[in-house]
Amino acid sequence: MLYTRQTRWKAYEELFAPNALAAAGLIIMPALLFNPSTTHRVLLFLFFWFLAALAGKKNNLLLTILVILGIVVFNLIVPYGRVLFTAEPFKITQGALTAGIHRAFTLEALIMLSRLAIRPDLRIPGLFGELIGESFRVYALLINQRHRITRKTFIADIDSLLFELSADVGAAPEPDSEKVLNAGMDKPIKTKPTGYVILGVVVILSWATVIWALLAPNP
Repeated sequence: MLYTRQTRWKAYEELFAPNALAAAGLIIMPALLFNPSTTHRVLLFLFFWFLAALAGKKNNLLLTILVILGIVVFNLIVPYGRVLFTAEPFKITQGALTAGIHRAFTLEALIMLSRLAIRPDLRIPGLFGELIGESFRVYALLINQRHRITRKTFIADIDSLLFELSADVGAAPEPDSEKVLNAGMDKPIKTKPTGYVILGVVVILSWATVIWALLAPNP
């Protein structure tokens, strides 16, 4: 049976509490940042992309490709390493190309991971926790709404989005227009046993790439 994106979103909301998701994200993050293999970082990006789609998140493929290409091209400005291709006055070198791919997929993987791990209803105890939680909430709103920014009205779209966010800062988080699961409910969401199992599997698979990269023989 094929489930709609809204149905997958509701299932994601039912299974996981925001604090459990944030904790899992913090545990997974070093597996990405300390992974020495570019190939495995690409695999982690694809893994997080798949999980985001499974959770009912919107993934803008065109925007993601443009960001990746932009970072790669920016890195090619300073060539180093073996020359792969020359088109005067530019030189495409292996070192610059590899570094660009490495950085581009690391950034996009972090964005995908944050979309999965940080929810607008995240609450952290204490004054400092409230500040951090509010920062995470605004960041999550920015990431979730970035598809509204188009090339034709780039400046106007950013201005409109920032205006909405400035009005929203400090206000109690409202349920997303796409979800009504927790509307009118006072009890905090609790992670279900199945949710803990899924988070555990995701953490293990993410860290498995690090172990794989470290144990793999150098070419």
